[in-house]
Amino acid sequence: MIGLDTNLLIRYLTKDDSAQYAKASRLIEQAVQRDERLLINSIVLCEITWVLDAAYKYSRADIADALERILHTAQFDVERAPEARQALDDFRSTQAGFADALIGRINRSLGAPRTATFDRGLKGLDTFSVL
Repeated sequence: MIGLDTNLLIRYLTKDDSAQYAKASRLIEQAVQRDERLLINSIVLCEITWVLDAAYKYSRADIADALERILHTAQFDVERAPEARQALDDFRSTQAGFADALIGRINRSLGAPRTATFDRGLKGLDTFSVL
């Protein structure tokens, strides 16, 4: 198994640097040929959403589509994939950021049905209690 960093996945998704895109594609294709899994941890997913928004000015819909592609790529082992899928649904259906939605979903899976916060933007998520 090989872990993938945010910058490699950004190059793979955006194709904005042809040399780095080629290297990223080659790494992924070789892993497929060897039937080797590629690990994407939760922090990388959160960083991807931030980079696509802040640096690339992707819309929420385009960010959601990029995450969807990652979550449905068979070669990728996504840490906490069920929670990431639920967080993606929350991201799509509310104005919450993906990282916040993922925090709520992970905490729920660990036995905390609600996460206390001061963030009023999370009022619509049932995984949060806004104080």
